[in-house]
Amino acid sequence: MINYNDAIFEDISIHRVGNKQRDEYYSLSNKPLAFEEDSVLPDLLLQYFLKPFTKVEEQYRFFHPNGELNLNELWYFIHQFFDDELEFHVFSEHIAKHLYEVTAHPNIKSGELYVTNIRQVSYQGMEYEAIGIFKSENKETYLKVYPQGEDFAIDYEEEAININKLDKGVLILNTESENGYIVLAVDQTNKQEAAFWKDAFLQVKLVNDTYQQTGNFMKVYKKFVDEEVEQHFEMEPADKIDLLNRSMDYFKNNEVFDEDSFSENVIANEEAKNIFSDYKKNFEEEFDMPISDGFEIARPAVKKMQATYKSVLKLDKNFHVYIHGKREYIEKGFDEEKGLQYYKLYFENEIS
Repeated sequence: MINYNDAIFEDISIHRVGNKQRDEYYSLSNKPLAFEEDSVLPDLLLQYFLKPFTKVEEQYRFFHPNGELNLNELWYFIHQFFDDELEFHVFSEHIAKHLYEVTAHPNIKSGELYVTNIRQVSYQGMEYEAIGIFKSENKETYLKVYPQGEDFAIDYEEEAININKLDKGVLILNTESENGYIVLAVDQTNKQEAAFWKDAFLQVKLVNDTYQQTGNFMKVYKKFVDEEVEQHFEMEPADKIDLLNRSMDYFKNNEVFDEDSFSENVIANEEAKNIFSDYKKNFEEEFDMPISDGFEIARPAVKKMQATYKSVLKLDKNFHVYIHGKREYIEKGFDEEKGLQYYKLYFENEIS
């Protein structure tokens, strides 16, 4: 996650990039934006551009399929700029032209492109110079109410930008250039456009660090429980919830993940262990994202995944039973007289 409390704009250039597939064009500005005399606009822009990154945990790196970093256009231009071989505004024009050239799908919206050079961006306790590239696509209408004599007047502004809704953005920190820099990316549009932004424009790949390892294992295990278990075992919904709860408890209560320990204490069934091992291997091969047998557990990844680990047993439209543990305190049966299924719950204390 980043902190931008001390961040300072060095330069910012704005261009407009259309959709090449729809015969739209790009429009380049003549010079960087000047706002030295404005004490409010820089802070608003910093909030607009950088606030979405305060919750970003995933790291990316620039790459090229051929293994040659200098064939990645964005890495090449950024490397030239950081090495003082390319003047800022010319650099920003290269970025705009590159974005235009890779806009190869008619659903990609046109919009303003902001290319910035920012100093004193704090990331994981260190300060960096950074390049920021941001795109605004979606516009909104705003009402403005203001006093007019002894009354009030109302006006509106169309095609305005909501500074709390950045559409697309990327921060490139000036470090580890030989490894593809540290790249942080956000895209709050649909999946198709997200793939375009990260795959076509940026050409980045995820760093397989402890955050990614933790999140990926938890995702694979949840998908295994949700989709695969029932194909091999007869299992009640409460049993599936129990499997997820036990795995969540494991990640919450341990500092280090060990696959043998997890399999023994959470899965606890030899046949299921083997099936899950094959299931995980298929994921690793499909997404080229190996998961280690052991790694430090990243708390932010656990917290993020917790919201997706459902512990709710839904009974018709009448009852939702939240199960957080103690599977042995739940019994399921069938009442022949009423012709209905039932759950029996045991507890020690009723909490009001």
